[in-house]
Amino acid sequence: MGLVGWGAIGRVVGTALAEGGVPGAELVCVVDNRALGDAPAPQLSFEDALDHCDLIVEAAGQSVVREWGERVLQSGTDLLIASTGALTDENLAAALLAAGPGRVYFTGGAVGGLDLLQAVRSLGPLTDVTLTTTKLPSTLEQPWMGADLLHRMRTATGPVEVMRGTARDVPVRFPKSTNVAASVALAVGDLDAVRVRVVADPAAQHTRHVIEASGGHGVYRFEVQHLPDPDNPATSQVVPYAVLRSLGALAGRRGQIL
Repeated sequence: MGLVGWGAIGRVVGTALAEGGVPGAELVCVVDNRALGDAPAPQLSFEDALDHCDLIVEAAGQSVVREWGERVLQSGTDLLIASTGALTDENLAAALLAAGPGRVYFTGGAVGGLDLLQAVRSLGPLTDVTLTTTKLPSTLEQPWMGADLLHRMRTATGPVEVMRGTARDVPVRFPKSTNVAASVALAVGDLDAVRVRVVADPAAQHTRHVIEASGGHGVYRFEVQHLPDPDNPATSQVVPYAVLRSLGALAGRRGQIL
């Protein structure tokens, strides 16, 4: 497999693969737009990586999925996507799901319960789905924010609601912080059905995601709290390990919950 991105997620994933942490998976190259001196595998161009890999692991952001996702799949190489926020573009999502012969996979990242939500869809639609994400204010600042909102976030002594919307529009506004919203929508099967609140809290030592869903067949609630990644507080420390779990399942590791 080839790894795209040598940042907070990619370093953990790449190091574990190079050390044999996922039986059946071999890291053969790393792709990054910077010259790397510490990668544990040769650095190749994206084109060359497609010639050497059975699977490409995306750990570099939504733009990589938009630019390269369909081309990876058309080459016959499989693709594991971490930056699920790119799938808020329904045309891109449809193109990736229709492309081949490579297969596309998604990792759940920082939240759980998505397998159950995907399963209960077969019983009927979920009529009420909400996601509340709470993070440190500094990790949520964006270029589009006005002076008043930035001031409220920077001087807050308690939680401040930064945005309220759906899984269609929130990940576009927070491309590095709210991939979780798109992941929930993938599980539910409807971008517009997932109502999202983004909250900045100066006391948020942990990143918190609360998913609540209900329908005629049941009521579901999942809450997770993670330490932020020390090198990239916009993402949770657990995310690269979620990627590694996905890779273990794809490589045939026994005992995986699928």
